[in-house]
Amino acid sequence: MTDETVSNAPATDSAPATPHKRRVRYSGRNPRRFEDKYKEHKRDTATIAKVLASGKTPAGTHRPIMVAEILQVLAPQPGEIAADCTLGYGGHAQEILVKISPDGKLLGLDHDPIELPKTEARLRALGFDASVFTAHRSNFAGLPQVLAANEISGADMILADLGVSSMQIDDPARGFSVKQDGPLDMRMNPQRGQPVSAFLEKAKPDALARILMGNADEPKAVQLGAALAGKKFTTTHELADAIRAALPLVAKEDCHLHIRRVFQALRIAVNDEFSALETLLRILPAALKPGGRVAILTFHSGEDRRVKKAFIEGRQGGIYSEIADEVIRATPEERNFNPRSVSAKLRWAKRTA
Repeated sequence: MTDETVSNAPATDSAPATPHKRRVRYSGRNPRRFEDKYKEHKRDTATIAKVLASGKTPAGTHRPIMVAEILQVLAPQPGEIAADCTLGYGGHAQEILVKISPDGKLLGLDHDPIELPKTEARLRALGFDASVFTAHRSNFAGLPQVLAANEISGADMILADLGVSSMQIDDPARGFSVKQDGPLDMRMNPQRGQPVSAFLEKAKPDALARILMGNADEPKAVQLGAALAGKKFTTTHELADAIRAALPLVAKEDCHLHIRRVFQALRIAVNDEFSALETLLRILPAALKPGGRVAILTFHSGEDRRVKKAFIEGRQGGIYSEIADEVIRATPEERNFNPRSVSAKLRWAKRTA
């Protein structure tokens, strides 16, 4: 009997053949369910590598923006206390935790009840136990209460990344994006407040126009306010179609920009984002130790204007000894590798010692 004959012989009961295990596939070319939509949800490493190489973010994950720049301005040191007011996927927190170890501590705040437990589990799996990292379901306006609950008088550094996370954008069930059809919701915390669908149904044309202009600098605010206010839309695609119908003379590529601005303005409104940001800016000095540092990452002009104004007034009033004289942007390499960093603006301040 030759070697070839042996290798092709059927397996015996004493040595059963190992069946070939095929890679998990999803059914259909365009599956509807978010859980089935992306191969990377199955955690296929080869697919994840391809997605990253193409400059995109694997579904269900998030790539932290301007990590090197944030670490440079916050300058975390071993033993220091940090507060990440927008924990998200935990990418920034993970890097800060490495720098403040040993003996440091990071408080992670996020009011998204869906993503917060996932991120806490992810950071625990990386070895950050409760002695160095605690997660708190709160938006950044609740920072003083979180510090007090942990018997901390002030933080050495505070970070706030005001962008919507990729996990929220990519999940059509959250209604943040028109990329996939989903319920018209957009709440950061789906357990509180009203969804965009209810907000629009109750809105008046003039008030909606002011929101579109104030929250997103929408040039067609009056026209869109009249077309959308008081109407009933249940899905993201229904709203997008209504925006297109209200702008029949606008080119397709330009219409997409109007849709994005409307979605942004409505998201800010239902989450009361500007009010929460103004509260954070007001309580920041008391939440920082003397000499403490704060970094805030913004993604549109309404946020950046508020941060810039608060930091300038803080320096004039002697609260901050130093602030960013110029906004810091992502490098060309990062903008190319991660398109969601294109609109990011980073500003920082240092509390007077």
